[in-house]
Amino acid sequence: MTDAHKTAADTTLRTTGGAPPGDGVAAPEVPTPLLEPRDGIPPVVADQAALDEVVAAFAAGHGPVAVDAERASGYRYGQRAYLVQLRRAGAGTALIDPVGCPDLSGLGAALAGTEWVLHAATQDLPCLRDIGMVPDRLFDTELAGRLAGFARVGLGAMVETVLGYSLEKGHSAVDWSTRPLPEPWLRYAALDVELLVDLRDALEEELTRQGKLEWALEEFAAIAAAPPPAPRKDPWRRTSGMHRVRRRRQMAVVRELWTLRDSIAQRRDISPGKVLGDAAIIEAALALPGNTRALAALNGFGNRAGRRQLDQWQAAIDRARALPDSELPQPGQPVTGPPPPRAWADKDPAAAARLTVARAAVAAHAERLSMPQENLIAPDSVRRLCWEPPTEVSEETVSHALAALGARRWQVEQVAPVLTAALSATVD
Repeated sequence: MTDAHKTAADTTLRTTGGAPPGDGVAAPEVPTPLLEPRDGIPPVVADQAALDEVVAAFAAGHGPVAVDAERASGYRYGQRAYLVQLRRAGAGTALIDPVGCPDLSGLGAALAGTEWVLHAATQDLPCLRDIGMVPDRLFDTELAGRLAGFARVGLGAMVETVLGYSLEKGHSAVDWSTRPLPEPWLRYAALDVELLVDLRDALEEELTRQGKLEWALEEFAAIAAAPPPAPRKDPWRRTSGMHRVRRRRQMAVVRELWTLRDSIAQRRDISPGKVLGDAAIIEAALALPGNTRALAALNGFGNRAGRRQLDQWQAAIDRARALPDSELPQPGQPVTGPPPPRAWADKDPAAAARLTVARAAVAAHAERLSMPQENLIAPDSVRRLCWEPPTEVSEETVSHALAALGARRWQVEQVAPVLTAALSATVD
């Protein structure tokens, strides 16, 4: 590490979200631009021989490993990784092309038992898992920042606030499937892991100072142990603007157009939005056009010159129009939890009163702890507890209910007394 980097890493962090400031020197008011990786931009690893060298180097390295991944969201179908960046003491920085090296399970095995440092881990773990990289344990610098009370927890903001460096973020939304990747993009990618371990160390120190490190470790362990998310049921229901679609026949049009668009996008490996926008799907569902001429007059279709394209969209609409009523989608998905809180006052006034008091109590405790309410306890857990509280309200029964809803041990310890008091004040 250069002297400049070491100075930044050794600086005591300055929090911005209400957490008590550290006792040492705060990060500089004017951050220093970080323009180049300390070891330069490494060559992109795109073949097995080069990958084998990286695996050996990182297996021989020491300490935590910084990991990041770049996707091509908005450009390509799905969320696959198009670049993986790593940095570890004793190994340096590596930039790996998962297109040329689609199986990184050997690298994942070489890092077994090593702590991975990621920023917003849940965003990158799915695409890393797809190429064989799954951490045994991790440290999430974004989540650590939330628990420590930072108001801004993006990587650039955290590096600036904690370490006194500014990162250039101009390439975060580029098409990472581009080949070859331009040098400025590679520089940006290498810098994303340049100070990630330094940031981790400073945040660990701050969490320890605030008495929150064990809480953070519980959260990190839960992320690492979480199974892959199950596929969404009826993903077409998440089409933007779906709230405008009321009739079942119209819902069938959304389903048919969404399904066709998805198959085209997958086949062409482009973002579904580049095939047909959500707004166009909703417009077609509301209008129920009977022919391609009427369809072409709708927003989102008229600029898609080409009879063949209009024909395929109209065919999907016609399929929905021809469905018997028994095959039309139902208005909503089955509800397994409590109704939306806005309906509670009419359905169960007592539950609505409990929720109001409980939310206020949780908010006050989260403010005392200098962390977002949603990190203190999942809002859905509070709603479910207030909708169906234990028959006998006590700290023991509330603790048991929270644990059954998936709350971590530290969350139960912090929230159970607060919610017990709130429910005791309002429960019948």
